[in-house]
Amino acid sequence: MIAEIMNGKWVPRNSLLEALELTKTQAPRIAAAGAGGKTTILKRLAEEYRQTGQKPIVTTTTHMFREDSPLFLEDPSVEEILALLDKEGCAFAGGRAKNGKIKILPADVLDAILELPNPVLLEADGAKRLPVKFPAGHEPAIFPETTHVLYVYGMDAPGRKIRKACFRPELAAHFLKKSPEDLLTPQDIAALAQSGRAGKKGVGAGMQYALILNKADTLNRCNMALEIWKAMEHKEEGKVIVTSNVKKV
Repeated sequence: MIAEIMNGKWVPRNSLLEALELTKTQAPRIAAAGAGGKTTILKRLAEEYRQTGQKPIVTTTTHMFREDSPLFLEDPSVEEILALLDKEGCAFAGGRAKNGKIKILPADVLDAILELPNPVLLEADGAKRLPVKFPAGHEPAIFPETTHVLYVYGMDAPGRKIRKACFRPELAAHFLKKSPEDLLTPQDIAALAQSGRAGKKGVGAGMQYALILNKADTLNRCNMALEIWKAMEHKEEGKVIVTSNVKKV
């Protein structure tokens, strides 16, 4: 399921490309930050691009698990990336890292990728698979070339203790004026999503911002997503997209 919340109502979308109004955008540079399924969102978006005949490149500024797939390249040259794009229609590229992961590419390769006429999808930070994140001072890594920022939260977070649901829970609790033992509410996520210290950190002028509420796999989680939208004070400043792994909730 992919839907957009507009004026308090659910508007079904056929794809992330449609929901994010990317169908007519040439060579976007899309940064996914936050928590709760960034890699999944980027993979879905990459497959949608691939099906349309565009040839996306997916990479990371931190670490991403390297899958046993012909689409993944370690320490590639630009020529190797282009060859894989011609063969497979998509490429996941990164430097070789430990524990079966890839990391940020060398600066010269990354700079060259950002000059290509292809969609480039970047994972802008890590969250150790937790559904909510509060960024440290050096995060997220959003480049000046970025055209779209997708900030992701997992809808399995509301109702859980901050210390169990958040990456860097002490920072999140301090921002929310709560204890790490307190429960996260939809209103908390709305506050995080709209703050220049959290969800909108690093979002520059001219970059389009979208809040992605992922893993809305139950009716209760969908209701929590709607509560987040209702609690947002500046709804007009970005899209709110709700996604799940089920066709309909």
